[in-house]
Amino acid sequence: MRNEGLGSWPARRARKTPQRTALIHGDTSITYAELYERTTRLAHALRASGVRRGDRVAYLGPNHPSYLETLFAAGTLGAVFVPLNTRLAGPEIAYQLSDSGAKALVYAPGFTGLVAGLPGDTDVRTYVETGAEYEALLAGAEPEPIDQPVTADDTCIIMYTSGTTGRPKGAMLTHGNIIWNAVNVLVDQDVIADERALVSAPLFHTAGLNMLTLPVLLKGGTCVLVESFVPEATFDLIERHRITFMFGVPTMFDQVARHPRWADADLSSLRMLSCGGSPVPTPLIAKFQERGLTFLQGYGMTEAAPGTLFLDAEHAVSKAGSAGVPHFFSDVRVVRPDMTPVDVDEPGEVVVRGPHVMPGYWGLPEETAAVFADGWFRSGDAARVDEDGYVFIVDRIKDMIISGGENIYPAEIEDQLLAHPDIVECAVIGVPDDKWGEVPRAVVVPREGAALDADEVLASLAGRLAKYKIPKSVVIAEELPRTASGKLLKARVRKRYGNS
Repeated sequence: MRNEGLGSWPARRARKTPQRTALIHGDTSITYAELYERTTRLAHALRASGVRRGDRVAYLGPNHPSYLETLFAAGTLGAVFVPLNTRLAGPEIAYQLSDSGAKALVYAPGFTGLVAGLPGDTDVRTYVETGAEYEALLAGAEPEPIDQPVTADDTCIIMYTSGTTGRPKGAMLTHGNIIWNAVNVLVDQDVIADERALVSAPLFHTAGLNMLTLPVLLKGGTCVLVESFVPEATFDLIERHRITFMFGVPTMFDQVARHPRWADADLSSLRMLSCGGSPVPTPLIAKFQERGLTFLQGYGMTEAAPGTLFLDAEHAVSKAGSAGVPHFFSDVRVVRPDMTPVDVDEPGEVVVRGPHVMPGYWGLPEETAAVFADGWFRSGDAARVDEDGYVFIVDRIKDMIISGGENIYPAEIEDQLLAHPDIVECAVIGVPDDKWGEVPRAVVVPREGAALDADEVLASLAGRLAKYKIPKSVVIAEELPRTASGKLLKARVRKRYGNS
């Protein structure tokens, strides 16, 4: 087998454990042998439609077996998979399709209207709707093996991450990046072959895919795919499928712990709870420990595929608030601007190096060069290191807002706000929120003589930004604090407008 990448995984698993269940979705179960055959048939169908090595294949839809089949089929052909965030608005989807140059788009029936409304200037020539059309396509395709040479250095996925310049950037993750990240998970989290993972975190995000689903499939376990997270249904799924492994952001686990069924639910099958996106509050850790459950926390970024730091169960309480220590095959430093390591408890920037770190951003050589220094990826996140080497993330240098596990960059929202005819200046900041951790707030300066209405400002963003990016509140200000050279002082904006 000349394919060293993800596309070979279904074949390799099918020859080891053909009859074990790979995927469960609703009442549908797919064995590893079936996953291999379905992936191969899809690869033939995509190739027949003109998809070749290096071409991009996009997917738009919630968690579903067809997502993983498309990923593996693209990998079989040496093509590049482009997962699209289902929460994005039409213009945002169109931008990512155009930017990636995707030739094919596989999409769920719920997005038929959005897809029909896409502009005609994208490179997409093949559209496949999951469901009956998708199944017919597979049924009519060959099941013969495809032996396309693919190396670990070939690009596997372009995963878009919101940029500080207002446009998302496509992080190019190679097959090697994803494989090494999966190895890190298997080493540090003791994933076993009998794992039954509940995948309710979206697969279009790096954590749900790379920290949970792919490591479990690599090990030969079972992934139960759920289209969206619902606390009530989560209890049913855990009990019905005897779930052993879950990943979520703190908001998801908090909703589970607050549910009326929490006290009496049968959670005896759960072995690992993995959490990321933002630090887990200490009271939430305590709630789960009362039920005999412990969080495995981590810190990562799309550009690192994403696992970077990991806090094991043994130190979940003694190092509460920490993101842990580097994954096994990951090197992490906290450095000063001159790249020299900080002293104990001195704040600095997190930089990471390792076989799981991307080679760069799709089509953006200058932006790529700007985030690497001496081979280290500069995260833009500030942290301190304690005397035991545990890393504590203390701030986000790039002003990023994390709301319910979603990364939100203010510049993207600010660009849209400045398109409003009555807004001359604006700044978007994160403010605390009980449910989501933090949410965006817009501070806007109206043009002279204009009477701005906060509700109208927010309404103007509908359809142009994903709902989770639209600010939850608007403050109308006379001016924004700036330096003598005109640079916006975000820290002062936060101090002045972030608490009320």
